[in-house]
Amino acid sequence: MYVNGKELAVEVEGEGPAVLFVHGLGGTSNFYQCQADALAGSHTVIRVDSAGAGRSANADGISIESHADDLAGVLDELGIDSAGVVGHSMGTLVARTFAAKYPDRVSALALLGAVREPAEAGRQAQRDRAAVLREKGTVAVAPGVVANALSETTRRDKPEVAAFVRELVMRQDAEGYARNCEALAAAGDPGPVAPDLPLLLITGDEDKVGPPEASTELAEAHGSATVEIVPGIGHWTALEAARPVTDHLLKFF
Repeated sequence: MYVNGKELAVEVEGEGPAVLFVHGLGGTSNFYQCQADALAGSHTVIRVDSAGAGRSANADGISIESHADDLAGVLDELGIDSAGVVGHSMGTLVARTFAAKYPDRVSALALLGAVREPAEAGRQAQRDRAAVLREKGTVAVAPGVVANALSETTRRDKPEVAAFVRELVMRQDAEGYARNCEALAAAGDPGPVAPDLPLLLITGDEDKVGPPEASTELAEAHGSATVEIVPGIGHWTALEAARPVTDHLLKFF
């Protein structure tokens, strides 16, 4: 699908109210395979590989704001007025920006492993990662993602999840991944989620990237959000706790 001058990989399945899935840094729309399969029985499920990620083409000017604009363009191309939106990791910033910029297009918001606006150390870490990607490729960053973003329990008891995360990262286009790292490095705070927008927050009790405190802060600013802290998992929420996350999303939507 061509959106805003970009070639984006978009998958649509099912019928019913629309749910739009937004993956995070280093991920693709396949991150949500289990949840998409479950929701497609009652919803129109839309999955997008963001510009520079997965099967979507690279692009100039990649930013949190450009990703949000692309989501609006996807809905326009599909003739869909509004959708429930699910975001993960960096995708939670995209989803929140989308909801703030296009409030009439978002009917409900679910954030997995919600992240804060990066502190300066985090911004520099993303710029450094971008440099490594350009110099050495994805093989140089994949082991660190597996080691630091998955819980010890997942790595021990679900090695197939660790293998899939490694594959997701290593299959990225290195330059596209680098540009998305730089987009995260430049990210601002989208602001609080509108209090009249239904909000669900799910994260792991061992998530170092999107810690429970970040979700709690968003919930407190919102006023009536639901927060689910899943024990024994890290940051790759929908993979590490596929069934609990699916159940929470089915109930929410």
